Amino acid sequence: MSDIAADVPAPGRRRALIVDFGGVLTTPLLDGFAAFQDHAGVPLEALGRAIAACTARDGANPLHELELGRMTEDEFLAAIAASLSADLGRPVAMHEFADRYWAALRVNTPMVDLVRAAREAGWATALLTNNVREWEPRWRAMLPVEELFAVVVDSAFVGLRKPDPAIYALTCDRLGVAVGDCVFIDDLPANVAAARALGMAAVHYREPAQALEEALTALRS
Repeated sequence: MSDIAADVPAPGRRRALIVDFGGVLTTPLLDGFAAFQDHAGVPLEALGRAIAACTARDGANPLHELELGRMTEDEFLAAIAASLSADLGRPVAMHEFADRYWAALRVNTPMVDLVRAAREAGWATALLTNNVREWEPRWRAMLPVEELFAVVVDSAFVGLRKPDPAIYALTCDRLGVAVGDCVFIDDLPANVAAARALGMAAVHYREPAQALEEALTALRS
């Protein structure tokens, strides 16, 4: 933490840091899916096919509906379980998915330290996450959220999700900054591209050392 703190500049032309949660402040989300795969014997490819089948049937991606707060966790898991069972030709239970998924994730300490150092240096900080309403207690238990962030924008509670430009604008409004004032970090290329299109300095997180170097460069820009 001390080394990162020494490298974080005071706010200048840019003065806000907006960070994704899963896959940036945590270890890769793929670890969570892999843990469920190992437990339930459900290949990741089958999960993808189940989501695609639900999308084709209902005309809406169930994961997006879940993250927008328009579908409950129980409804999502039931729909995926039914599609998986039909695809794999055997009953598939999804009720342990969240427990297995979250047990496999760990805090990504270098990125948390970056956020803490930025806030202590005077940066406005926000967490911008596509998430699940029922999972809020799980992710908040992993981090000192109020200590790290002045603003939290959770897709499931605002009815918007990345990469919709409206959720970036909402986050900036709540921080009281312009989009051009912001540095944004996310692990998904589409979310990074949307932030850049709005005028943010956006960093595509791939691994800690790369992301820290690029984020610190952006904070100084």
